[in-house]
Amino acid sequence: MKKDKQHLLVVEDDKGLQSQLRWAFEGFEVEISGDRTEALNAFRRIQPGVVLLDLGLPPDPGGVTEGLATLREILSLAPETKVIIVTGDNDRANAVKAIAMGAYDFHQKPADPELLALLVNRAQHVHQLERENRRLLQADQNMPLRGIITASPQMLKVCRTIEKIAPSDVTTLLLGASGTGKERCAQALHELSPRASGPLIAINCAAIPENLLESELFGYEKGAFTGAAKQTPGKIEYADGGTLFLDEIGDMPMELQSKLLRFLQERVVERIGGRKEIPVDVRILCATHQDLTSLIANGQFREDLYYRISEIVIEIPPLKDREGDALVLAKSFLNNMANEYNSTAKDFSAEAIAAMEAYGWPGNVRELESKVKRGVIMADGVQITPEDMELAEGDAEPMPLNLKEVREDAERKAIIRAMNHCNQNITDAANTLGITRPTLYSLLEKLGLKT
Repeated sequence: MKKDKQHLLVVEDDKGLQSQLRWAFEGFEVEISGDRTEALNAFRRIQPGVVLLDLGLPPDPGGVTEGLATLREILSLAPETKVIIVTGDNDRANAVKAIAMGAYDFHQKPADPELLALLVNRAQHVHQLERENRRLLQADQNMPLRGIITASPQMLKVCRTIEKIAPSDVTTLLLGASGTGKERCAQALHELSPRASGPLIAINCAAIPENLLESELFGYEKGAFTGAAKQTPGKIEYADGGTLFLDEIGDMPMELQSKLLRFLQERVVERIGGRKEIPVDVRILCATHQDLTSLIANGQFREDLYYRISEIVIEIPPLKDREGDALVLAKSFLNNMANEYNSTAKDFSAEAIAAMEAYGWPGNVRELESKVKRGVIMADGVQITPEDMELAEGDAEPMPLNLKEVREDAERKAIIRAMNHCNQNITDAANTLGITRPTLYSLLEKLGLKT
């Protein structure tokens, strides 16, 4: 079953009308049912967004009890379903009663296929809009930490670690390749800490020239050097009561490392040209994409400083190692950018999804965001293609040799893909995989996957 196929359930016992309606709805796969039992079985199987329901069903074709009972059960199974009542000329009162029970609209017989098609198309459009709105709200609520979008076990583990250590003042080192989201993790650590009401001061040690970095960090007194026209506190002082985030600390000059080490030990700073020791209450977070142990071996980073900044180390995995995150992130970026750039793009083509899943993402989340932005701008229709994103399919990953590993790896990847493609909807994912909801729940528990 294709994910984007639209289903329509028609509940009608008149054989002639069944034949007339079966082919009246372009773009829908129509399922016909003649009584309540058939209708409910079909509804559970195909999960339609719209149902056309005749109130006069056997064994009470002249009354409305079976039709109203069918309406009640459908809405109890899926309250968001749009049920359009088809009723006789003199049965307006019961149609109004059905509307009061939750039906979307009604149409009086004799059935006009053209008018019914308009009603069905409008109902389907409303259903899709409401479903997308619920998905976006749920996705925002289900994100493990504000600003961190993920569904992969690897990043969920990182998020749990952040939640555990955030309330403490422990100095934390964030390791990860460029573009993996180290700064986002630092923001989450600050926001979940008791210091959240204080400032978060970030400084990129690689972006500031070596001769200016010391004055940026520690500040200076008036007249300390040429151009020092007034007393200026440093970033460390500005972070008092909050958090100081030292990004790319692996690029910090050796001479400055000694001064930073003293601050970490004593928690006091001396401005350049000053004599006064200024106490500072601050939590330190550091990040780098470099291998600090190699820098230590090469004499480029102080070992004692490393042990000071790495009381707890969080390793952030690259995007290629986060199962399913590329698609989850891409959809989030698309939702945000489509409005910003006034684009008609609403989704990714199947080829674009395959290309994203096959690509290695050496630039990680930052590169993915740039590719999606290009796709949003370049797309001509409602779907973004691989060409729009300048992507091509890569080689498949090597297969593990152990049969149990092969099976579990295949199950894990298939379930993650299905859940992401179906926006974390268990029912849709189970239908896509061709299994029941209980079976999917069992597999999620067995493989340790978060719903």
